[in-house]
Amino acid sequence: MEIMAEAPVGGARVRVVRGDLTEAPVDAVVNAANSHLQHGGGVAGAIVRKGGQVIQEESDRIGYVPVGHAALTSAGSLPARFVIHTVGPRWGEGDEEAKLASAVRSALALAEEKGLASVAMPAVSGGIFGFPKERCARVIVREAAAFAIGARNLKAIDIYLMDPEIIGFFSKEVEGLKERA
Repeated sequence: MEIMAEAPVGGARVRVVRGDLTEAPVDAVVNAANSHLQHGGGVAGAIVRKGGQVIQEESDRIGYVPVGHAALTSAGSLPARFVIHTVGPRWGEGDEEAKLASAVRSALALAEEKGLASVAMPAVSGGIFGFPKERCARVIVREAAAFAIGARNLKAIDIYLMDPEIIGFFSKEVEGLKERA
């Protein structure tokens, strides 16, 4: 784990971390899920492989989550206590920025509602869902910062990434938060 960028926002912080989301020492990891919560590939597949089949079993009981919404399961054997499954948009389905913003807000609101202090999230929709990486960074960081300002419980929002290009986009956005503070 390597901190690439960090900014204080309200009483919280938003960070970009180069590292493995499944190893994040946080209360909850956010999964970039599909609506049917079938965790076969990408971040979702890695979460189930490391956390165990219990995550998929709990997801199967939930069943369906609409785009822009989130659901909670246990984290199995991950270091985190919970997995928040948020469903971002596929690029090309229409109104993608609003849907991504809603997915981020839904995940963070669920963490706040459960009294969690820290979350780690990936670049929701920025992988196999095809959302342009630079726009993805702008929307996620903007929503994380806006949420952090009013959060009572949530004090740390970490964005875990591995790809150097997307790390650059997210780091630029987080550095911009410092300039606006």
